[in-house]
Amino acid sequence: MVWGTIADNSLSTLIVMRGALTGQRYVDDILRPHVGPFLNDLPLAIFQQDNARLHTARVAQDFLRRFQTLPWPARSHDLSPVEHVWDQLKRQMSSCHSVHDLELDVQDLWVHLPQDNIRCLINSMPDRVAACIAAGGGLTRY
Repeated sequence: MVWGTIADNSLSTLIVMRGALTGQRYVDDILRPHVGPFLNDLPLAIFQQDNARLHTARVAQDFLRRFQTLPWPARSHDLSPVEHVWDQLKRQMSSCHSVHDLELDVQDLWVHLPQDNIRCLINSMPDRVAACIAAGGGLTRY
């Protein structure tokens, strides 16, 4: 699994996780060491994640109580700006012959993501939400 977060003017470190990810491991290996410090450096940030089981685990929700988070309705992952980033990375990936090469490739692509593109995706959130409301929670062009 690959995890990363985007912000208006920055990117988190990209984390490559091997093995099964539990709610506790999500807190111990991602939220506490990476999300907490990232959000502490962005005091006005609102953290958004989808409703993946790891994200809704009690241990993860307990950790995130100290930060402002965006409530996320079920089946609304199509609105998340980071989903477009993941899609962009997938389209740019080269053919890799080993897991190690794959990790190096995705790490390199991540650090070279154009911040202007990320900023546009984030700034489109009000339009994304309005489109979702207009579609009665259904699919949108996003």
